[in-house]
Amino acid sequence: MDAAKNIVITGASRGIGLALVKWFSVNQHKVWALSRNTKPITQLNLPNVTATTLDLTDEDAVLAWSQNMAPDNIDALINNAGKLLNKPFADTKQSDFETVFKVNVFGLANITRALLNKLQPGGHVVNISSMGGIGGTSKFPGLAAYSSSKGAVSILTELLAEELKETGPAINALALGAVQTEMLSEAFPGLEVPMTAASMADYIAKFALDGHLFYNGKVLPVSNTTP
Repeated sequence: MDAAKNIVITGASRGIGLALVKWFSVNQHKVWALSRNTKPITQLNLPNVTATTLDLTDEDAVLAWSQNMAPDNIDALINNAGKLLNKPFADTKQSDFETVFKVNVFGLANITRALLNKLQPGGHVVNISSMGGIGGTSKFPGLAAYSSSKGAVSILTELLAEELKETGPAINALALGAVQTEMLSEAFPGLEVPMTAASMADYIAKFALDGHLFYNGKVLPVSNTTP
């Protein structure tokens, strides 16, 4: 077993985020799990896990947490928190776009910026994007706000990696295909897909630990179907 790493995970209360918390805990890494609802995390009583209630869209709260509670020498930040909206574009209001972008883009930027001085130069920021946020892939009706926000995440990843290429950390994005999570079920009732949250979390966790040895500024598709 390699030395324990310091891992920060957002959107950690369910789906892929909670599966990531479990994976890193089982593998004896130290986890800081951030979510607006920490009960699903704390009730598991996992070792080496510190759960904190935090709204990533509250810039002041994020900054305060980073200064007073965040660990020093962070090895990996996994920006997993996300908001999925399935709504016809004709019915999607500006407020809908703002709600989605606040979480998926602004919240991601807030926590990443706040932790830059605590991330190891050789550390890794992993942004969770979507296949829908990559040009040339299949697109689905109803996801105008969500997929466009993930497109912003993909480009932001490339820009941040360029800005930080001399100092680190490395920054990459994983563009996920559909994963069976609560968020997917809420947006698409009745839809079932073969990829489980636990299986995807296993891939993401391993990538967070060593993907930066091979990639920087990349948006990598993670889907076993052809887009």
